[in-house]
Amino acid sequence: MPLDGHINPLVPIIKALLAGGDDVVVATGAEAAPVVARSGARLAVAGSGVGAGFERLARRTRGNPGDGIAPERINHYFFPRLFGEIAVDDMIDDVVAAGRDFEPDLVLFESYTLVGPLAAELLGVPGVTHMVGPLLDRQILDLANDAVSPIWRTFGRDVPGCAGLHRDVTLQVCPPSLERRQLPAGSALAMRPTPLPTTAPIATERPVVYVTFGTFFSTNLEPFRVVLDALAGEPVEVVATVGEKQDPTGLMPFPANSRVERFIPQADLLPSCSAVVHHGGAGTMFGALAHGVPQLIIPQGADNFEHAAICEAAGSSLTLRPGDVSPIAIADAVGRLLDEPSFAASSRRAAAEIATMPGPAETAGTLRAMIAR
Repeated sequence: MPLDGHINPLVPIIKALLAGGDDVVVATGAEAAPVVARSGARLAVAGSGVGAGFERLARRTRGNPGDGIAPERINHYFFPRLFGEIAVDDMIDDVVAAGRDFEPDLVLFESYTLVGPLAAELLGVPGVTHMVGPLLDRQILDLANDAVSPIWRTFGRDVPGCAGLHRDVTLQVCPPSLERRQLPAGSALAMRPTPLPTTAPIATERPVVYVTFGTFFSTNLEPFRVVLDALAGEPVEVVATVGEKQDPTGLMPFPANSRVERFIPQADLLPSCSAVVHHGGAGTMFGALAHGVPQLIIPQGADNFEHAAICEAAGSSLTLRPGDVSPIAIADAVGRLLDEPSFAASSRRAAAEIATMPGPAETAGTLRAMIAR
């Protein structure tokens, strides 16, 4: 899917495949062209884009899709409808046409791209499901299976369960202590979800708290303002990144203990951090875990609530749900993360697990050997 949080997790395996001499074509929306170009792969434009899909869903609902849905049911709603019925119908013809031209040995797809399993079926090659977070609840997969079944039937095929996900090989990126579910079918390969730290933790005069709300939700600066104000009187240094498309001056005047930038590479910032406040996106979650940094997660939507739940259950984070967010609650939660050693200890355990997981190059080699067999 042509969303940063969906295509960026694929870039490491794409680069690893290319470095091993493989040829890679990425079928996705035109808006993802810059990311694909930076990966070194070729682009095959498929579908009309996620924005068009949201508009199509909005016309069906006569309003804002998902409005009124409980946070825990967001994936139950969007996964079968937007990523199933709408996106598969929108993308399948373009994806299969690109595949017929390319003649691939396998089709690799991120776990929200439900067009991938059908394309693999029609092209007659193995399908590889690349998780972008933990395994999804089986009820969500069953709903998606029902949603895409009619589309599979138009090609004379029966969907094999789980909307075709996990039938062959699944790349699992969630460290074992956070993964709560069993793979429903197929075989698994573990792969590290984020680069390992390149430097040791950096001691700072006062604790550094990193604040981000990712790429999808950062268009609204209000959550940043609430967090900055909440921590303004605390004995910490705050570094916030609002995204390359946002203007930090929209948050001026900055509190005296705060620095606000568009973008800072996580690899440069996380070694000096003592806590991270974020929305629960997979990239930030895994980055913080790899560096052993405790997290305060303030979910905004999508899979954020699931990520918050698994981190809190593992003891590496605290969560503030939408109705619980206040300056006092934020300051108290950050204080607990900094003062109670159990959060850092749990985060370091997850970091140790991530450090032992195979990297993209090793996983690419395993896939290559599987195809050869």
